This record gives sequence, C-alpha cells and structure tokens, in this order.
Amino acid sequence: MHCPFCSAGDTRVVDSRLSNPDTVRRRRECVSCGERFTTYEKAELNMPRVIKGDGSREPFNEEKLCSGLSKALEKRPVETQKIDDSINEIKHKLLASGEREITTGLIGELVMDALKKLDHVAYIRFASVYLSFDDVDAFRQAIDKLDTTK
Repeated sequence: MHCPFCSAGDTRVVDSRLSNPDTVRRRRECVSCGERFTTYEKAELNMPRVIKGDGSREPFNEEKLCSGLSKALEKRPVETQKIDDSINEIKHKLLASGEREITTGLIGELVMDALKKLDHVAYIRFASVYLSFDDVDAFRQAIDKLDTTK
C-alpha cells in the first residue's frame, strides 16, 4: 500500500476492524513520513449477468436496482439505512443463488419482496409498473393480497 502523502511504498497496519459484513477498515501508518490514513478492503464478487425480457444479456447494474427502489419509495417515510439494507440483501440473495445468469423477473420478484417489507404504498407503486396493471381490479387484487399477508 502506497502512502497517499509521500508515495512511499512501505506502510504498516495499526488497526483492523470489520466495518460492514463484507468490508474491512484498516488504519495504516507510513513508515517513512509517519502519517496515518484509512483504507477499506472489500471482497470483489462477480454478480451474475442479467437476462433481459428480449433475451439480451448485460452486466448486473446496481444503479438500476437503486433507481427502481428509489422511484417506488419516493416521498415515503422509509429510512435510508433500511433501503441500503434491502439493496444489500437483494445482492446477497443473487450472489447466494450461485447462478452465473439471472432473469430480470427474479430481480423484480426480489425487489417486490423487499418493498412489501419496507412500505406497502411503494410496493403497490412498483407492482403497478412491474406487473403492468391494466385496470383498477388489478390494483384491488394486489391490495387484497397485501391485506392477507399482514
């Protein structure tokens, strides 16, 4: 690890801690100049590729996942930490599946499950787009389904 202050190549680890379940925080000290700095180490895991509805494939894009959740949760009283936890849980489930490729349908179902736990209004918002509700009856059925799962 190179020192960000003097660019010396020799540093020593002063302290190591687990900051998240998958991130290690290390306090380091430069042997040459004595300055201290912090680094974060995270395991680089390969997310599965996504098979879209038209059959094309693309790399998993966490920004799309965040965007979908954010749009559904817009102006809803849900803590940012809970949203982040849901995103991490979805990613963990995708990695744990062991599959090299996953469908957008699976991602959509995981998002719907997460939203059902976070906020019912956001769940209905997302479901109305994801499931392509055609009429008011489809909304009623989704709401009735929510009522039975409480």
